Amino acid sequence: MEALSALAAGLEASPLGAWVRGSAIGYPLANLLHLLGLILLLGGIGLMDLRLAGLFRRLPVAALSQVLIPAAMLGLALLVASGTMMFAADAQPLLRSTVFRWKLLAIGLALLNVAAFHALWGRRFEDWDRRAGILARFMAAGSLLLWLSAATLGCLIAYA
Repeated sequence: MEALSALAAGLEASPLGAWVRGSAIGYPLANLLHLLGLILLLGGIGLMDLRLAGLFRRLPVAALSQVLIPAAMLGLALLVASGTMMFAADAQPLLRSTVFRWKLLAIGLALLNVAAFHALWGRRFEDWDRRAGILARFMAAGSLLLWLSAATLGCLIAYA
């Protein structure tokens, strides 16, 4: 924990941390980018997860994945970049926040779920429209719940 605390202090003291904290546009820009990233991630992965879990069966999984997965990946990239900016502005207090740590746990579990899903099924969505296993559907539903939990916890950080 000491190493993480030292890293947080260094990031907070960095030019990025000072700019985001002291600039009139730094934090609002990071916040807007974070919101855009969240919309792209939850819009893309959320719809994909709902389809993989069994909803919207008339929509072909392979075609949806070609559009929604890149949108979700772009959203995740924006979330990481803007989240780093916001963390740099107030790193040490955030690191002490239980809600922030729960958010990081939810993100970590969601990313592990994505990795496990792709390790088990890869991008083999050709047969998905005809049959999908219960574990795969459970993982898709779990993915949606984990990402929504991370988003909710992120909103709650300001109130904790």
